[in-house]
Amino acid sequence: MSTRPPTIVAMGGGGFSMEPDNLLLDRFVLELAGVDAPRVAFFPTASSDPDTYVANFHEAFASLGAVTEEVLLPWESAIDGKPEDGRPLAEADPVALAARLASCDAIYVGGGNTRRMLAVWRAYGVDPVLKRLWAEGRAVMAGVSAGSICWFEQGVTDSIPGKLTPMQGMGWIGGSNCPHYDGEALRRPSYEALVGDGTLQPGMAADDGCALVYRGTDLVDVVSSRPEAYAWRVDRVGDGAASRRTDARYLGPLAAS
Repeated sequence: MSTRPPTIVAMGGGGFSMEPDNLLLDRFVLELAGVDAPRVAFFPTASSDPDTYVANFHEAFASLGAVTEEVLLPWESAIDGKPEDGRPLAEADPVALAARLASCDAIYVGGGNTRRMLAVWRAYGVDPVLKRLWAEGRAVMAGVSAGSICWFEQGVTDSIPGKLTPMQGMGWIGGSNCPHYDGEALRRPSYEALVGDGTLQPGMAADDGCALVYRGTDLVDVVSSRPEAYAWRVDRVGDGAASRRTDARYLGPLAAS
């Protein structure tokens, strides 16, 4: 295991779960790990640990030369169905989790219900374990959708069915975040409205196929698996908000002119 600068790759969408025939973003994460046959741990918590999602992760990352494992966190839902309620089905053991992840070169967080995921992580003591691995440069942190929102102070999420709502993230990166900026019709107007009325702090949005790359807490790169996928800086302006486009560095071959 090598030491790296603290790194986060926050994907607005894409990766193996959305683009199974286009693994450019996943390959990019492995390149940032900087070792041969990097060991990658997958957290499918936000999607309730579905077998198909886990199997697709193993297949995709094994095809890229990674050594893979999943971290499953069994959870009993609350009777009233609130995504943040419930209890762990196994005893939380952060020390054992830290030992298990110590040899990982990357942590990949899947999409799904962000509120539920963070509630489960808190119950199992996951967030401080991941933060130490990140801060010490021991593993690249990456993820899509919920796996993008979680690293920021705030985000806009569809964790409550039928609604896009603001939420608090882990707060490693300042400001707010919105994935699927071009991929879901309500994402952009909802995020701009929440930033515009001060509910959310200004922040960064990303289209499907676009990823924000942070060294420490600084945005240092924007990459994409699609030629026309962009990042967007969203600021409060007057009584509303404005989105300013940031072009991405396309990771695929350029079309012949």
